Amino acid sequence: MLEWNGRCQMNNRELGTFYEDVAARYLKARNYQIVVRNYRCRMGEIDLIGWDGDCLVFIEVKYRTTYHQGGAFMAVNPKKQHRISMVAAFYLLDHQLSEETCCRFDVVAIDGTKISLIKNAFDYC
Repeated sequence: MLEWNGRCQMNNRELGTFYEDVAARYLKARNYQIVVRNYRCRMGEIDLIGWDGDCLVFIEVKYRTTYHQGGAFMAVNPKKQHRISMVAAFYLLDHQLSEETCCRFDVVAIDGTKISLIKNAFDYC
């Protein structure tokens, strides 16, 4: 597992990549098959996309150093959920996946050193 001792300086993008790596390893250990990292389109970005069994999962990774202001999970507010939903819909179209494809939205919330997986964290908006 990656470890960051806090001594080196990372910009926000490097820090985001670091915690996305942590989340990807965490998910792989739980039998997710990550197929895309940082999927981007004109509507936004999804951190990770993978399969959990036969369900396609769109995964948002959030990191916070502390639980102040509700912690990492609370940062996935309705506006963010709507944006992720729009990007997910575009991904399904872009990859010609059926409307019948089982999909869900998970959040990997990293608060300090605690990692939580919230399956089915929200519905399509």
